[in-house]
Amino acid sequence: MSMFSRIKETFKVLKEVDIKAIAKISQKIDLGEVMKTVGELDDRQMAGLMRMLKTKARKGQHKLPPIDGDFYDLSLKLTPHQREIQLKVRQFMEKEIKPIANDFWNRAEFPHHIIPKMAELNICGMAYQGYGCPGETFLMEGIMAMELARIDVSISTFFGVHSGLAMGSIYLCGSEEQKQEWLPKMQRMEAIGAFGLTEPNVGSAVAGGMETTCYKEGDEWILNGQKKWIGNATFSDVTIIWAREKETHAVKGFLVRKGNPGYKAEKMRDKMALRTVQNALITLTDCRVPESDRLQKCDHFKDTAKVLKMTRAAVAWQAVGCARGAYESALKYTKKREQFGRPIARFQLIQNHLVEMVANLTAMQTLCFRLSEMQDQDIMTDEHASLAKVFCSMRTRDVVSRAREVMGGNGILLEHDVARFVADAEAIYSYEGTKEINSLIVGRAITGYSAFVS
Repeated sequence: MSMFSRIKETFKVLKEVDIKAIAKISQKIDLGEVMKTVGELDDRQMAGLMRMLKTKARKGQHKLPPIDGDFYDLSLKLTPHQREIQLKVRQFMEKEIKPIANDFWNRAEFPHHIIPKMAELNICGMAYQGYGCPGETFLMEGIMAMELARIDVSISTFFGVHSGLAMGSIYLCGSEEQKQEWLPKMQRMEAIGAFGLTEPNVGSAVAGGMETTCYKEGDEWILNGQKKWIGNATFSDVTIIWAREKETHAVKGFLVRKGNPGYKAEKMRDKMALRTVQNALITLTDCRVPESDRLQKCDHFKDTAKVLKMTRAAVAWQAVGCARGAYESALKYTKKREQFGRPIARFQLIQNHLVEMVANLTAMQTLCFRLSEMQDQDIMTDEHASLAKVFCSMRTRDVVSRAREVMGGNGILLEHDVARFVADAEAIYSYEGTKEINSLIVGRAITGYSAFVS
């Protein structure tokens, strides 16, 4: 190729880029000198220049697909009304929570000012019937857990403890009088609930090894013991406390009100996950609770287990939300972050990570979608919920790890959100039944043999 042909071909490409831009450039550099340099390039160098110029010419013209973790378009299965609720919650989380999430997480403080705003969403007690609750499906409850966790797992956990575990305990185990007293104001978030089951010495073994005791004295019950890891308990208006009766060993539930003598909640500090959630160590010292505040439909741990079964599906959805938030954050980052003159999203290894992530995420979403359908049809079993919890908590770990990896060193900075998802995934992996305990529940169902050791 002659020097003239090279210059002619180069100008052809430059013209395609922006001739006005070339005019501006000529005011800053000597184009004659540039042309002289171009004329001295060999064929290999010229080919490289041409590729670079063509790439720059196309830059900004290529329309990229939207950032969306719903790869199989499961949202299309929602009704217009359900989709409206989902998008309303998403908008709230994007506008009110995302800008403050890292700050409150880093300081291990809770944004109490968001509670009235969250109450306006009217999503508490999503699947409960009556008492001011929306009366929607368990599927929608799961979708809400996902949308909350997609931005902040801590806020999703706060909501799950209040709306799921605390309200659920009253809904399933309370008397009609107790439901009428508590559920409407808890639905409006005028009263916040907590759920006290786990103890310092027993977590997975709490069904048979609960150390908190209760005994009746006249018209009152006397509670003694400790509860640990109790979310919301530092500021809750009512805390559901589970205790074993000394005489019969039956497990009973109690509505312990804020300010109840003998009840003390101390904030747990130095957590590496869910730092915004205010977990407490509760100490009960001759804590007196009237018979009217004992959950009237709970006389066995099986009653407690009904609450856990109902909420475990939502925790699986929460894992989906955590994974989705990490995936979408990472995908957005790879489209903007450039190395070697191009977005890292164009690199093969990065795309491999992204595909692994969206595959895991899609499998998790479809599994949880079917699980919630079964819950709405009242055919969901303990093992169904446990399988979802096992699978989703494991796959979430993988997704958040890959999300951090594609971000390189920036992945450990809170400003990119993924570091928070990485840490919070560890909490999801453990609560509402560890991976091991839930695995044994599923294993018992598929083999017919119990591997639990008493």
